[in-house]
Amino acid sequence: MGDSEKKAMEFMAEAEKKMTSSKGFLSSVFGGGGNKVDEAIECYQRAANMFKMSKKWGNAGEAFCKAGELHLKNGSRHDCATAYVDAATCYKKSDPKEAVACLEKAIEQYLEMGRFSLAAKHHQAIAETLEAEADLEKAIHHYEQAADYFKGEESNAAANKALLKVAQHAAQLENYVKAIKVYEDVAASSLESSLLKYSAKEYFFRAGICHLCVDVLNAQQALDRYIEMYPAFQDSREYKLIKTLAEHVEHEDAEAYTEAVKDYDSISRLDQWYTTLLLRIKKTLNPNPELYTGTENPVCWGAVTFKVEGHSCILGIDLGQDQKD
Repeated sequence: MGDSEKKAMEFMAEAEKKMTSSKGFLSSVFGGGGNKVDEAIECYQRAANMFKMSKKWGNAGEAFCKAGELHLKNGSRHDCATAYVDAATCYKKSDPKEAVACLEKAIEQYLEMGRFSLAAKHHQAIAETLEAEADLEKAIHHYEQAADYFKGEESNAAANKALLKVAQHAAQLENYVKAIKVYEDVAASSLESSLLKYSAKEYFFRAGICHLCVDVLNAQQALDRYIEMYPAFQDSREYKLIKTLAEHVEHEDAEAYTEAVKDYDSISRLDQWYTTLLLRIKKTLNPNPELYTGTENPVCWGAVTFKVEGHSCILGIDLGQDQKD
């Protein structure tokens, strides 16, 4: 046990001792218990910092939680919330579930104080923690909560940022209807701003890909609506790709579909979200998704652009040697 950890344990013991004495008969008769609570809080906080120095993150989180409980007992919601946020920061390094629980306790206090921006911020932090744990359903819930509180505080940019994460994860979970609605709503909101209207192109593009995952006719009708809302979208490569892919899906032409994706990707690299959804669409066109290169080496059916023995590949098609980085 290092010196920092030893000191931390001593502070914890001292805090417990002060709390025990604050509950004694004389304290209840003559008062003074409040001072003991304040002293115990200080001991817990010092213990937490000592635990942090020795990288005992779970112990540090526990000490901050105890301080938070006492702050609430003293009627200090702000200090209570701060202590729980500090605890969450520690727990995040060792126990993500406890980190989430602490942030939820902090949010409860911020909501009681009417601090909705801070509540939104910590809902977003919870969502990011859950993302790292691949719990996308719960992450979506907290991003939605964050967006609601940000909107209430007129922080529309922050709200839209959270909503875009909702759409991203909803599409990954194949909840395309939800994803489409969010992308279209954010696109419409962006068009109201002269500074943000150009970003609408990306959101319409993402919504269009989601439409293709559901139904090609819906995708074609959606494109017409997007042009009405944003005429410049018709001249974009994104619009032309969706329109072309819709035609290939309608004719069940997997080879032409892949060539269209390859041509687009050669100029504008598609990230994993796009390639995952585009792969799902292609799988509906080709019951046997495993294709082979001309060198007879099987190309893995991955969701990203990658190399197989010197050949760059996307969606199971050989793009030629050294064409990509």
